[in-house]
Amino acid sequence: MKKYGRHLVMRIDDFQKPSATNVLCSNWKDWEEPIIWFQGTTDAVGAQFFLKNIHPDMRSAASTLFGQPERIHSRPNVFGELMRVLISPSKDVEEAVNWVIGGSEDPDITLHMRMLMNRSVRAVQAALNCTKKAIDHLKQGPRRRVVLVSDTPSVINSIQTSLSAFAEVLHFDYKLFKGNLSAAELKGLHNLEFRVKDWGPAPRWVAFVDFFLASRAKWAVISGAHRRVGTTYVQLIAALAATRGVEEDFPTGSSFSFLSSFQSNLLTEGLGNQVGWGHVWNRFAGPLSCHNQSNQCASTPLLPPSWWDGIWQSPIQRDIRRLEAYGIQLSGFGTFDENHLCSFCNSRKTVVFTVPIISK
Repeated sequence: MKKYGRHLVMRIDDFQKPSATNVLCSNWKDWEEPIIWFQGTTDAVGAQFFLKNIHPDMRSAASTLFGQPERIHSRPNVFGELMRVLISPSKDVEEAVNWVIGGSEDPDITLHMRMLMNRSVRAVQAALNCTKKAIDHLKQGPRRRVVLVSDTPSVINSIQTSLSAFAEVLHFDYKLFKGNLSAAELKGLHNLEFRVKDWGPAPRWVAFVDFFLASRAKWAVISGAHRRVGTTYVQLIAALAATRGVEEDFPTGSSFSFLSSFQSNLLTEGLGNQVGWGHVWNRFAGPLSCHNQSNQCASTPLLPPSWWDGIWQSPIQRDIRRLEAYGIQLSGFGTFDENHLCSFCNSRKTVVFTVPIISK
């Protein structure tokens, strides 16, 4: 207050409240508040809505950050590079990661299975085939090391034997680990039963170990699932893993792959069940999605699109209805009326919500 003659305040924009958010209608560059909290953007989708902002300055700034949506595999790895700079494992988590790696080289590939306590044989077989393809794509070398991560212990047990036939399998078994993190659990510090069916029965700290272990993969991350392929968790693992080539001396010409494994029953009626804005394939789940396909090992963007106007993208009906509240008239083929959005923005009242950070 003494130096600048004004209070330090933070402006809050809540993305998950269409009537309150200014993500599409306001020019944030004109805002006076020095700190902005874009609330409710829990994945890579929300921030990319700036690409459709009605103000050219905002669209240009968003394009500089996220690249062009129509060039899916040429877009920058924004969230991976941010994580590389901003986050790192704690000493205790790193101890657990190194315990799994055992002093040898980092793993080549990570396989993440999001099974929600299901034991789908088709999902496991499709993921094994995808992993085998990824290994075959690499140059000849020593036996490849594959990190196996899953929310469902029974899947770990069933897939590990088959995977061991062509790769060395690494898996963090928290029950065998005797480091500082496991000692904390014995003291009752980590015994949470919250969302066990969704996240699995392991203590919550295990997810951090799995995350940093999985992100050590040098060549590929593969996402398999009972229903939803390419969740936010595995997206972030792949994004962070892909940054390793920036700071380490990988062989010339090497490239990183993010792959999605689909079993045939997920593709019988297209990708209509890939719902949830945090899932990579939701933007491809509408009437244009491929029907009656066999198992797929699909190349996946590190920065997934957040809109539906790219080639072969189309929304499901639920998202069409959801976007109406934001002023978007979206067709089943992913097109939308920009004039309608401008009219919507001009007719709505701008919501401003601020909180003081320092008031004295």
